[in-house]
Amino acid sequence: MSGTRYTHVSILATDIEESVEFYQSVFGMEQIPVPKVDEPTRWLACGDLQLHIVERADEPPVFSHHALHVDDFEAVYEAILAHDHAEAELRPQIEAGYVDGEPPVYVLPSGAVQFYIRDPAGNLVEVNSTDAEALDDAVVGNLVERTDVVAPGPDEAAAPIYVDG
Repeated sequence: MSGTRYTHVSILATDIEESVEFYQSVFGMEQIPVPKVDEPTRWLACGDLQLHIVERADEPPVFSHHALHVDDFEAVYEAILAHDHAEAELRPQIEAGYVDGEPPVYVLPSGAVQFYIRDPAGNLVEVNSTDAEALDDAVVGNLVERTDVVAPGPDEAAAPIYVDG
């Protein structure tokens, strides 16, 4: 296969302005032009890709999700916790709860971290960063190892969520 890559991800919104505000204020995304379409739609720049938000009466999927890398995990973590219309999502396969009111941030065998949330419309979002050891435990105080994810053995290929290292 040659030349295949993602261009955008589309998600549902129940209140498009609320969803746009969330992705702008928490992740720093900026609106970009949208062609004329029949339903309320906004496009946001997300690195080299786009996030398309479409207001519809549909229910968001329960498990399907999009994942966002963030350079400043602590700032995004705090912004999510402070946002009135976002909530942390516990992964049911992992035995971990809240410590001192802090939702868990999951650590993969590679050292990368994952934080699962529901956006204002109920879409599942995985927030990723590359290095758990670089996090300030005064800000992110509940790091939980993913016991359901096993590092590859010495003769197995690595399986990182970051394919570019």
